[in-house]
Amino acid sequence: MANPYNTFVSKSQQIADIGNSIAVLSWDKEVNLPKGSARFRSQQISTLATLAHSLMVDKKYLRLVEKLAKSTSLNRQQKKNVALTLESIQKATKFDADFVRRRSQLISQAYHDWVKAKDANDHTIFLPSLEKLVELKKEEAQIIGYKKHPYNALLDMYEPKLTVDKLDTLFTPLKRSLKKILRQIQAAKQVQNSFLYTRYPEKTQWKYGLDILEQIGYDFNFGRQDISIHPFTTSFSSQDVRVTTRIDENDFSNMLWSCIHEGGHALYEMGLPPEQYGLPLGEAVSLGIHESQSRLWENNVGRSLAFWKHNFKSLKTKFPKQLEGISLNKFYKAINKVAPNLIRTEADELHYHFHVIIRYEIEKELMEGKMSVNDIKKNWNKKYKSYLGVDVPDDARGMLQDIHWSHGSFGYFPTYSIGSLYAAQFYAQAKSDIQDLEKQISKGNSTPLLEWLRDNIHQHGRMYYPEQLCKRITGEGLNAKHFLNYAKEKYSDIYRIR
Repeated sequence: MANPYNTFVSKSQQIADIGNSIAVLSWDKEVNLPKGSARFRSQQISTLATLAHSLMVDKKYLRLVEKLAKSTSLNRQQKKNVALTLESIQKATKFDADFVRRRSQLISQAYHDWVKAKDANDHTIFLPSLEKLVELKKEEAQIIGYKKHPYNALLDMYEPKLTVDKLDTLFTPLKRSLKKILRQIQAAKQVQNSFLYTRYPEKTQWKYGLDILEQIGYDFNFGRQDISIHPFTTSFSSQDVRVTTRIDENDFSNMLWSCIHEGGHALYEMGLPPEQYGLPLGEAVSLGIHESQSRLWENNVGRSLAFWKHNFKSLKTKFPKQLEGISLNKFYKAINKVAPNLIRTEADELHYHFHVIIRYEIEKELMEGKMSVNDIKKNWNKKYKSYLGVDVPDDARGMLQDIHWSHGSFGYFPTYSIGSLYAAQFYAQAKSDIQDLEKQISKGNSTPLLEWLRDNIHQHGRMYYPEQLCKRITGEGLNAKHFLNYAKEKYSDIYRIR
């Protein structure tokens, strides 16, 4: 007689196989798909999404999971896999096949409309699909159910237990503290970084990005890098994790930081236990924790003086003309220049949070019904002027700059700020736990840090909720003081402020 838990694993992995097949098609859609091929790709993804949903809500599968949930013979990890799967089934059963099909088809179509709109620099091309997506997400929130605010239902999809109340409590003092730091920086002598915007040949940039990925631990035996409109990471298993980047020959920072950022995401996926494939403990705990990994590598490591003590010499060898006369210290200050800008993914560490908060406030009002899709551009531009002091010149650099809304990913953006805060907290703990961590990094050895992350975060999958994991590692829940301390120490040195 078959072991019930083994049967559960087999059926769960079948569902995961379909989900990962969808991921392969979606990756191909953004990397390789010909412009005229969108119609049937959308249909293919929709068919597989409907099939995966039907397997998830199958009554035999549900009865098996419910039976296992009552079993006393399971170990701790098995119990957690069963409990989390039962939660997922209960959520999935709230959606009928028609909703799943409509959602998949709309998201596929919306992506292509977004690409057209961005290429044409005309947000009105995207508005019809965006309006349908907003209404669909409102419907989804109602189906899932929520307390106090419809946006809470969407937040929980990406960051379990996160709510509007928690975000408002976190963001309000964060904005106030960041504004104080920024006022001091604005009064200081500005850092010069014009040499980062001379011509850096595409092929040389590409090769250098691959070298940096390999240095931080990305294993090309189990992954690859490609070019896409918007850099992203996708995983089909812990042994097949893909990243993408974009290259601007007149902006060296664009490629480098997206490589390190997406590399951080990929290292998390590669560190998940392969024996838990298709099960909750083989998945990342949340997007906030996921983002902590990318932001930690991008900022706490990749923008650190220690990292470039090792890498600056090789960088100057690759780009001798562009970096002629540039010292390590001047380069370090340049890559950490603080100045308001238009593009979230190109923002410095301090202004970045305002980019996220703007999107959060807009999404929250859309879900509340206080803002219509037709009003997004006006409110977006107004908030950029108010929060960042910049005028938005066009749609491509305005409300069309991010891919997320075309994916229906409402509730996602707050995890970027959450992730930056977690990153600072985790990195502070890693420095406490690992003797001479930054000295090791300055020698080109980031292995101790990667092993620390694997031991403390990656290997656990979804065993703990985000706040539980944070407390387990650092002894306290998420605390913005660690990011603010890191920012004050770093930028007081760079800008010679108090």
